[in-house]
Amino acid sequence: MGEGGGAEPRLTIGALARHTGVSERSLRYYEQQGLLVAERSPGGHRRYPERAVHRVIRIQELFAAGMCSSKIEQVLPCLRDEDGGPSGRATPLLMSDLTEHRARLDRLIAELEISREVLDQVIEAAVGNGERG
Repeated sequence: MGEGGGAEPRLTIGALARHTGVSERSLRYYEQQGLLVAERSPGGHRRYPERAVHRVIRIQELFAAGMCSSKIEQVLPCLRDEDGGPSGRATPLLMSDLTEHRARLDRLIAELEISREVLDQVIEAAVGNGERG
């Protein structure tokens, strides 16, 4: 890990990718979308603060929750920062969107649970038929 101009150690894009398990291409995409900010070295190389590791992991969690990059960009400032407090407040519209998104996830979870129950019944029936044969 190299040192940037300040006291905080800086990570190269490769180091950030290794620490997070996220590809360099994805990290560049996050930067394009305004989700991640990098400083540039005199040679033009990206340098990230160590706290970017936590941010990238949070971005990944939000993508896994089914959010698009534009919604993640709105949500990130409302999440707790490294000092423990939110750095911004969610607007009523954002809260409404997030509540709707959560309701969609709840419906998907319920549908997946039903699918799992059906699959369990099929497996149980198949195992039962295999024992008789």
